[in-house]
Amino acid sequence: MPQYYFRIQHGEHSGTCDYGSEIADRDAAWQELTRVCSAMVGAISRKLREDAEWRMELLDESRKPVFRIRVVAESRH
Repeated sequence: MPQYYFRIQHGEHSGTCDYGSEIADRDAAWQELTRVCSAMVGAISRKLREDAEWRMELLDESRKPVFRIRVVAESRH
């Protein structure tokens, strides 16, 4: 099975999981990304500041992005 890696970016901070997850296929990878993201998004959104962005990506075995979910806080002046 292919290996996938999670990466989270918030502002200047970025981190990629050192350990890959074996996921059967692309559809299952999307389901896993949305499952993990949904478990985190409540806490993330409560701490998000104005004009900030938080991203979670799922990377393939070569560490290239396959999927990305973004939470963006925009202020209108």
